Amino acid sequence: MNATVNAVEMRGISKSFNGVTVLTDVDFDVRSGEVHALAGGNGAGKSTLMKIMQGVYQPNSGEILVEGEVVKITSIQAAKTAGIGMVFQEFSLVPSLTVAQNIFLNAESLNRAGLINDSEARRRAREIFADMEVEVDPRAEVARLGTAYWQLTEIAKALAQNARVLIMDEPTASLAKHETEALFALIGRLKARGISIIYISHRMDEIYRIADRITVLRDGRKLFTEPLTEITPEQIIEGIVGKKIEGQLSYRVREAAESDTEPLLEVRGLSAGTRVKEVSFTLHAGEIIGLAGLMGSGRTELARALFGIDRIDSGEVLIRGKKARLSSPQRAINAGLALIPEDRRDQGLVLDHSVRDNLLLPLLGQIGNGPFLSAEKGKLLADSLIKQFAVKVDNPGRAVSLLSGGNQQKVVLAKWLGTNPDVLILDEPTAGVDIGTKSEILDRVRALADEGKGVIIISSEYPELLAISDRVLVVRDGSVIRDIPRNEIVDEEALQLVVQGV
Repeated sequence: MNATVNAVEMRGISKSFNGVTVLTDVDFDVRSGEVHALAGGNGAGKSTLMKIMQGVYQPNSGEILVEGEVVKITSIQAAKTAGIGMVFQEFSLVPSLTVAQNIFLNAESLNRAGLINDSEARRRAREIFADMEVEVDPRAEVARLGTAYWQLTEIAKALAQNARVLIMDEPTASLAKHETEALFALIGRLKARGISIIYISHRMDEIYRIADRITVLRDGRKLFTEPLTEITPEQIIEGIVGKKIEGQLSYRVREAAESDTEPLLEVRGLSAGTRVKEVSFTLHAGEIIGLAGLMGSGRTELARALFGIDRIDSGEVLIRGKKARLSSPQRAINAGLALIPEDRRDQGLVLDHSVRDNLLLPLLGQIGNGPFLSAEKGKLLADSLIKQFAVKVDNPGRAVSLLSGGNQQKVVLAKWLGTNPDVLILDEPTAGVDIGTKSEILDRVRALADEGKGVIIISSEYPELLAISDRVLVVRDGSVIRDIPRNEIVDEEALQLVVQGV
């Protein structure tokens, strides 16, 4: 790593939206061949800072230097010209196109007749993947590929545009463990070639494994930049949230649900499609059940079947001892169920609609005024949920897409908890949120269970699952193979071994 050269340097960056200050006099730099982690709470300004580097936003003040030269990055194309590329957490690929077509979208090679030369795109794509030392078929349709291949295609797309700086936003959020390992190996190879990587993540273990330095933002200001060798995870977390968080991922013994009482939810021999096979379990009022399993094990499909999204082929579901016909989400809602989906942006929110409209979508029955909806009731209800869930938004009428990831997740939680469900199903509820928001969500889940709600939580983060669950159901190949009381699970490694079938 050449420590004397800054690939990109940002000086005194400030940014406001509608009079609300988002960034104040922020300095940030990434050196050539360095992995520089960027961390901060939701709404700290990370995304805004990176969007300024990407040319999406223009700063109110400050300047950007690329390899020591002041540049004006006024568009995404200008950022590409400057050698800056971004790998988005939500991806920016066109699923119906092939891998090669996505890589060279809007930069296609043309043949002598002026037509798009797909064979040349495939050839160049193969060269890029060979240089990355990964195997991806350039002819494959993106929609048919797994998440890890989407990630590799995004990286190849940036490298095809000669990116010398790569911004990676929560790149492992949707990856399995072995896919994460492959990504880390690739990052190491890119770093060795002198490519700089800005790595946005909330996961301390990943940051310490691959990053050289870390910058922490809080409330739109730079708190510090330090080498990872000179700062502890505890100091980073305290910097992110502004206080010490004690035991947010420690199991707290809760009063056990009475097993001899009638279950709140009972699932008997449930099968749905090819991913849910003969699943049976019970959930009592006041109980939190965790679902653990590898990606593709059937955890999400089970949640979808219970919420009426996927058709149940056989078996039955009882709620408070009575058979429930969960043939649609509306029937599930009427039966007292709510689902916080895995993908908040595609499945949990209408991104172009306002924060207020998103909050009110499942709650329209509560704001009726005869045959019409009451705007005043809607405003009061939305404002109440925003306050209750501490959603950071200056104007509830602004598009929900403009909120940080953690605040978007709070909106999804708020709107479904506003339906006052008896059974709450949460699928990866803390993916991509900072440690402070994660702590808030886990505490709220515990409080809901204490109120008598039944909770089913799916998480690939085993420390989180062990911190919150009273029992853990291990799912493999669409079936529940183990039902383990929390006090019988020694640690994360023990759970990992059971999940892996060791």
